[in-house]
Amino acid sequence: MGRFRNPSVARLIARPSLLCAALLAFICCAASSLAARPKTGILFRTAVVNGASYRYEVYVPLAWTNHEKWPVILFLHGIGHRGEYPAASNASVLARLFLGYQKPPSAIIVFPRCPSGATWIDPRMETLALRALTQSMREFRGDPRRVYLTGLSMGGYGTWYLASRNPGRFAAIVPVCGGVRAPKAVPLPAVSTAPDPYAEVAKRIGPVPAWIFHGGADDVIDVSESRRMTDAMKAQGGEVRYTEYPGVGHNSWDRAYGDPELMTWLLSKSLNPTAPQ
Repeated sequence: MGRFRNPSVARLIARPSLLCAALLAFICCAASSLAARPKTGILFRTAVVNGASYRYEVYVPLAWTNHEKWPVILFLHGIGHRGEYPAASNASVLARLFLGYQKPPSAIIVFPRCPSGATWIDPRMETLALRALTQSMREFRGDPRRVYLTGLSMGGYGTWYLASRNPGRFAAIVPVCGGVRAPKAVPLPAVSTAPDPYAEVAKRIGPVPAWIFHGGADDVIDVSESRRMTDAMKAQGGEVRYTEYPGVGHNSWDRAYGDPELMTWLLSKSLNPTAPQ
């Protein structure tokens, strides 16, 4: 049998206690490295608002690292997905559906959830959405210059609402089949009760890039809501795109979120590079 050429290794073999100590140190180092590695995929977190705890979902890209800042999308669901996650369950409701529309983007996506009976046009739910966003940005190194807002139906109303109440926060918005006046078919409050609510909401939002979607045959939220908000946003001088699907009813979100250009367009937007971080 040949001799060990490395004297350090030879000493370890000769002294079992040294070998055990070295192996233990290696195992501890490897375990520490694995523990420090963040989880990715669909995760669950909790936000506390006025003493009440709300669980929400966060999608973290598989390629996520702590060595760079990441774009962040805040998604607001519709009225049909209100509810609460059981404490012992990690079964995804919102992220699983949203990510199924196309290849998951290289972005953190935050999915707060309204409890039954609540809407996004409620100070508590606004606080929940923004707190979930802030917590996720802090934990996963979100880029404050690349934060985006989108939502469908009730979440489309929420998109107009949050964007108008938080000007300068979002680099771009994507309202899908939303509006600002209270609709007749579903119990949603108005975003604005001003004499001209469209102009008032658009003025508060300012020239933020917006891509607005609606079905031309929507019998739940009238398509005129998106048409009029498109005109009002254009009057602010920002980049505005409007996509209307002729003959499509309320469910315009399947086509909107499945549009292969949407994520490329959205993630290309950023706030003024001189804006404070």
